[in-house]
Amino acid sequence: MAPRKNKEPASWEVDADKPKPDGETRVRRSYCIKDLVTQPAPGIDTVHDVMLYAAKTHGPKNGFASRNIEKIISEEKEITKMVGGKETKQKKTWNYFKLTPYEWMTYEEALQRVKEIGAGLRELGVEDKRENKFFNIYAQTSRNWMLVAQSCAFNAVPISTAYDSLGPEGLKHALNETEVNGMFTNADLLGTLVKIIEHCSTVKLIVYDGKSEDGAIDKLKAIRDDIKVIHLDEVIELGKSKPVEALPAKAEDVYCCMYTSGSTGTPKGVLLTHRNVVAAIGSVWTLLYEYLTTKDSYLAFLPLAHILEFVVENSFIFAGLPIGYGRVKTLTDASVRECKGDIAEFRPSILVGVPAVWELIRKGILSKVDTAGALKKSIFNFAVKAKQTANQYSLPLVGGLTDKVVFDAVRAQTGGKLKIMFNGGGAVSKSTQAFLCTALVTMIQGYGLTESTAMACILNPGFMQYGAVGGPVPAAEVKLVDAPEAGYFSTNTLPQGEILLRGPAIFKGYYKRPDLDKEAFTEDGWFRTGDVGQWNKDGTLAIIDRLKNLVKLSGGEYIAIEYLESIYKSCPLVANGAIIANGEHNNPAMVVVGHPTNLPAFAKKNGLGDGEDLEHLCKDERVVEAALKELNNVGKKAGLKGMELLEAIVLVADEWTPESGFLTAAQKLQRKVISDQYADRIKAVYP
Repeated sequence: MAPRKNKEPASWEVDADKPKPDGETRVRRSYCIKDLVTQPAPGIDTVHDVMLYAAKTHGPKNGFASRNIEKIISEEKEITKMVGGKETKQKKTWNYFKLTPYEWMTYEEALQRVKEIGAGLRELGVEDKRENKFFNIYAQTSRNWMLVAQSCAFNAVPISTAYDSLGPEGLKHALNETEVNGMFTNADLLGTLVKIIEHCSTVKLIVYDGKSEDGAIDKLKAIRDDIKVIHLDEVIELGKSKPVEALPAKAEDVYCCMYTSGSTGTPKGVLLTHRNVVAAIGSVWTLLYEYLTTKDSYLAFLPLAHILEFVVENSFIFAGLPIGYGRVKTLTDASVRECKGDIAEFRPSILVGVPAVWELIRKGILSKVDTAGALKKSIFNFAVKAKQTANQYSLPLVGGLTDKVVFDAVRAQTGGKLKIMFNGGGAVSKSTQAFLCTALVTMIQGYGLTESTAMACILNPGFMQYGAVGGPVPAAEVKLVDAPEAGYFSTNTLPQGEILLRGPAIFKGYYKRPDLDKEAFTEDGWFRTGDVGQWNKDGTLAIIDRLKNLVKLSGGEYIAIEYLESIYKSCPLVANGAIIANGEHNNPAMVVVGHPTNLPAFAKKNGLGDGEDLEHLCKDERVVEAALKELNNVGKKAGLKGMELLEAIVLVADEWTPESGFLTAAQKLQRKVISDQYADRIKAVYP
């Protein structure tokens, strides 16, 4: 990582010798550059150049590893449920996975595979000369996902992405809007295509991997006889028999149409050029090169259809890191049998996650500590406080002692090689960040959007602090503009305002939405993020909230609901939750999804409720009252103001997933769906 020298600030002001502009801060750039970065190295102008560089520089070294599900093992267990007010024993079946060991592909082999897939696709007609007509990737994160994406870069064909959790309607929108001609998917997703393919007339080619055992291929062909459905292995063999050279793309050509999460409406297609992507890679490399050695390794499991994972993996390809692919459902040992989970098996040194992942890990650690007995729990809690105090006051030896006695055992669950964690995709609470930094390793944060190719700010560990997202990345410059209606001004003691971005990493525009382009960009080319930021004294940026998510309470003061959610979700009793607020109340309320393990344990410990049935507990008024008190205790410890504490909660047992409609494919809250679903219960406690 670009070293910090003499406690220099994380950013510097452009035109610092000139008067501050009215209504905004001066423009700020990264501490480690003068001019904005446009590429990670000379000659790297396109995504295919990145793959060529990796094969040339890191050729025989391990590049990409994957493992397959060998078999599914079913186990039947007896559980206790409340039926008609009485405890009832019921049997339930759980499925676990046995996985193969990781199998490696070198960077040289990966480039050869990219050429083979590219040649095969070109033979099948995927050499679309129509402007901005896309090859769609609708699949789970995997080695094949990345290789197919790279083969499209080899063919100078732009890609569009679709989350594998998308339902039929969302997928139909993504395929039709970008007029997709060909696409790649997984065998177990073909059934979704069967439901919509007759309404997607431009799709002529479907490439899939895995084994299709549900007759979906025959159904697709029966619906439309003009569609070719072919296995990826056949495409590779076709490419081997008819090799071709790469088709050169230009830096300003569109490489990807990536859809936003859609948390505030219909997902928008963001057009990213090759220049955008390589500039983003240049930002990561310039800031983090010390951490990106070929001795390091990265476990990929976030959706590649999300800009964060997409840029991270492409950056690590340039750096030559070994990349292993995991699945969310097989990350830990808890969900596998006769083998290790992905983390323990792969033993990564770098993990990248979103807030929901870190909350899951934190609560998993605390849950194990809770069941280990009172003595071990006391020792663990003492060690956490001792190490945090030692770090705060730079006391020697204490941290090493607590690591040896307590935390090395926790780290062993991640394989024992982990050295840094990175959070993106949203704000993680300070308490969760502090806990994981203590129990595991340093967690740094960043800030970015799909529109900025994931790049806006990254926290250099040299500026380590909780709650800040770091200084500007080298490929973007940042300024804050007054938001007077919410009380955010560039003249505040710590300058505050809406975050505006500009630079080579910022997107070209929205697909087929010139109306949105006019709203999003200022006349002089600045992108309005809609997020509210604050410049700290050390030149780092803190995200305060999003303008659309500021709610005015009856007292006339605004609360930042996303910030409050990040605090309250750190409570062990909470699996997920959404803040509810309006101008008729002095305080907000919250719809809380009860944690399936921690809430029953909490109720039992406090003599509340009957049995372990989550749904029953969520309707018990004593449990709800105790949970509300626990949540507000968390809020008070985090330093929330009186008006930010919760007036009431609605405790629910439903699972919030993209499939159930409560979350977007990027794991963000579908606020309208949540409000509508629980409208009656919300009205009962928060009229």
